[in-house]
Amino acid sequence: MSKVLVLSVGGSLIVTKEGINLRFLKKFRQFILEQVKLGYKFYLVVGGGITARQYITAALATVAVNNHDRDLVGIRATRLNAELLKVIFGSQAYQTIVTNPHKLLKTNKAIILAGGFKPGWSTDYVAVLIAIQNKVQTVINLSNIDYVYDCDPRKFSTAKKLKSISWLDFRRLVGTKWQPGLNVPFDPIASTTAAHHQLEVIVLNGEKLENLRHCLYQEKFKGTIIK
Repeated sequence: MSKVLVLSVGGSLIVTKEGINLRFLKKFRQFILEQVKLGYKFYLVVGGGITARQYITAALATVAVNNHDRDLVGIRATRLNAELLKVIFGSQAYQTIVTNPHKLLKTNKAIILAGGFKPGWSTDYVAVLIAIQNKVQTVINLSNIDYVYDCDPRKFSTAKKLKSISWLDFRRLVGTKWQPGLNVPFDPIASTTAAHHQLEVIVLNGEKLENLRHCLYQEKFKGTIIK
């Protein structure tokens, strides 16, 4: 695996129902900085998670809000989360949050933070575009699940974990349409683009950083490979 990596960091890892996840932030900072010392470079594309969903829900509970405006609220949440990570990584991070994934950056910084780009695009999609723009073959999607399942394990006790799945089969699972606040392992639009460019996406639990280490070092790990 290349030492230049695109990580799609789920907002649910940064903020939970209980508040900002300080335990994760401290562990994640230490982990990323350790890998930087070993020569890794990271594009960290940060999601809005529960922060985005709570703000969108509040807006909808107050007045009728169209998808464009709902997405704008979500985008601001992703950038707030990205700003938090940028501050945490300090001088190791590029000091501007990337908001245009089509722009090729020239920097020697090892950590580059990105948030949402524009309405209709999830941060998963931004991660895919950054990977394409920078010729990175693998996107690692850090969420709060260990695997992709063939159906929602919260609703169906018969759900089976998938260690690998083709893009064709994955897209059958998640559908083809994006909507603000959609909660799927990887965004349908991002999936279509990743499949077209023959990218590999790995879905794993971002809380389990030792497992992420195994993934980076091409050792046995828990997660789902989509390709």
